[in-house]
Amino acid sequence: MGKLISIVIPCYNEEKTINIICEAIQKTMEQVDDMEYELLLVNDGSSDDTLEKMQKLAEKNTRIKYYSFSRNFGKEAAIYAGLCNAKGDYVVTMDADMQDPPELLPKMLEILETEPYDSVATRRVSRTGEPLVRSAFARIFYKLINRISDAEIVDGARDYRLMTRAMVQSVLSLSEYNRFSKGIFAWVGYRTKWIEYENVKRVDGETKWSFWKLLKYSIDGIVNFSNVPLMISSYLGIVMTFVSFLAIVFIIVRKMIFGDPVSGWPSLACIITFVGGIQLFCMGIMGQYLSKTYMEVKKRPHYVICCTNDDEAQKNK
Repeated sequence: MGKLISIVIPCYNEEKTINIICEAIQKTMEQVDDMEYELLLVNDGSSDDTLEKMQKLAEKNTRIKYYSFSRNFGKEAAIYAGLCNAKGDYVVTMDADMQDPPELLPKMLEILETEPYDSVATRRVSRTGEPLVRSAFARIFYKLINRISDAEIVDGARDYRLMTRAMVQSVLSLSEYNRFSKGIFAWVGYRTKWIEYENVKRVDGETKWSFWKLLKYSIDGIVNFSNVPLMISSYLGIVMTFVSFLAIVFIIVRKMIFGDPVSGWPSLACIITFVGGIQLFCMGIMGQYLSKTYMEVKKRPHYVICCTNDDEAQKNK
């Protein structure tokens, strides 16, 4: 019997695309010799008919396993759930909207089978069809996080990645609640080969990632993989203390030499507002780290599965 590949697909309101992606994967895997596959569909608390579509697909194809969350826990939790339940020698994560071309799978498998790599990852070389503002902020994010963190995240990197069992186990060993998969994949290391491809539009429906959701996700990534923001707040505190000391010396000297009466209330108000703003900014940075720590120490589960056709997962619920 050949090796087994587990294909993990997180889904959130993907009733229009779930049949299309499953059919495309089935056709693709028919081209791969000596390789069995299982398809893990993770329903991330969808409010449409995604779960019903998954159940119908699973009835027709015994290779399909579905896992439905009790509510929306987020894409990171869905990826983690898929990795936890994957049984394959190789595991691939991909989106349900066909922006991760299934036809690349045979090439990715061939690389792992014949070359000394532990992972094959994909990146977009263009952002055609994406709003210019979002593209610009995305590039800024990749440049920023690569400068301030130890994990090197490739610009345009997708969650579409094929990994060996050894790498998957290393990823699962990082069981933190606040997850940022792109950073985790980079942090664990392993030899990775990158495949580039042109941006592909969604096959149907609309993206679930608004600008503000992506902004929050990028802030989470920075906080999770760098302590530089805390260092910046510390340095700002030192600089402002030094500036305040110089200002006090200047006022005392001016009073002794010129005997100026107290004046400058407008400028004083501006300075107080400016310093107060810096203080609130630094407190906000510390609050972000504190909130992450708060969520970690509670040790809540990453997700709750309410229904599945995987008997083993059912026992472990």
